[in-house]
Amino acid sequence: MEVLGLIPARGGSTGIPGKNLAPLAGKPLLAYTCEQALAAKELSRVVLSSDDERMVAYGKRLGVDAPFLRPPHLAEDDTPMIDVVRHALDALQRQEDYRPEAVVLLQPTSPLRRTQHIDEAVRLLRDTGADSVVSVVEVPHQFTPSSLLRREGDTLVPYLNGPQPLRRQDKPVLYARNGPAVLAVRTPVVLDSRTLYGTVCRPLVMSWEESVDIDGPEDLEWAERVLAMERLQRR
Repeated sequence: MEVLGLIPARGGSTGIPGKNLAPLAGKPLLAYTCEQALAAKELSRVVLSSDDERMVAYGKRLGVDAPFLRPPHLAEDDTPMIDVVRHALDALQRQEDYRPEAVVLLQPTSPLRRTQHIDEAVRLLRDTGADSVVSVVEVPHQFTPSSLLRREGDTLVPYLNGPQPLRRQDKPVLYARNGPAVLAVRTPVVLDSRTLYGTVCRPLVMSWEESVDIDGPEDLEWAERVLAMERLQRR
């Protein structure tokens, strides 16, 4: 299967200026995803999509291909990711007559994913015949709907109506997308159905530590602590 690893790294950011080049444990945030993608055995090619020449230059120094520059209107805070992926596929088709069978979206804001997560997602997509595979993290039981409350005036009431399970063992196990850190999707789903998920979506479960999603400065601090703990454990 011809699989494209796509790294979207726009220049702007509201939470952290120039976030994708922000330092994390001694190297730019973008470096983690580029290195993971280049080491993945199941990716046929890795391409960077950016509107920023600095991102493009840095990605190329790491060995990532950057054959096009993303237009500014596709690099806004509210730009749908589906449009970014479609633009990349259209540009590669137009410029090189290149059309992969699947795309793996790897956002730089998930620096603690592992190369094995990327490879596992591709294998799961290929072996199950799913439309897509998305990385998720288990929701702590105290945050599932049966544990939630809402306000009615000055009073707290259950978020859901009717009796709800109170014991952790009786609550359903729920999952949340963790960025997502990894999203593998078949190309026809993106181009024909105009969606990143399709009808049949398989989960790739990751731990909370691996699921850090860099949004603000506090997330960078948390990622630094996780990496520091990992270094201590390897000693």
